[in-house]
Amino acid sequence: MLVSLPFIIRQLAPEDLALMESMMTTFGEAFDMTEAYTASRPSKAYLGRLLASDYFIALAALKDGVVVGGIAAYELQKFEQERSEIYIYDLAVAEAHRREGIATELIQELKKIAASRRAYVIFVQADMGDDPAISLYTKLGVRENVLHFDIAVAGDGVIV
Repeated sequence: MLVSLPFIIRQLAPEDLALMESMMTTFGEAFDMTEAYTASRPSKAYLGRLLASDYFIALAALKDGVVVGGIAAYELQKFEQERSEIYIYDLAVAEAHRREGIATELIQELKKIAASRRAYVIFVQADMGDDPAISLYTKLGVRENVLHFDIAVAGDGVIV
């Protein structure tokens, strides 16, 4: 039996700039980082090029045409073998729409895209203390304990 979900998942294309901007607003609100996601938005030309690229994947969860969640992911081409892996850079669902299966469905759709691109794995980071994210990723994957380092480009040790 086919179950109809109360939302749709849509892979964004260059013509979906308004949806991409709505998704960035959703990320900012969900992460309590509105300033970071809205203050210095890239130009429409930049976002169009990003959405047209073969390495960036944007999936939006829509309810009645309104963005309620999304994934921003990157395909990383490997050098040691002819294969790639997908990195989930951001995944968020608006607070009013959590616990509805949206995040899981976003990841399921990303898995389909990854398989079509012959990627061998999807990976994602979660912050310590972000129990909902850790629970979701534990349900869907295998946990690895790793360390993450930010290395300043300018050499002054400041990450902006």
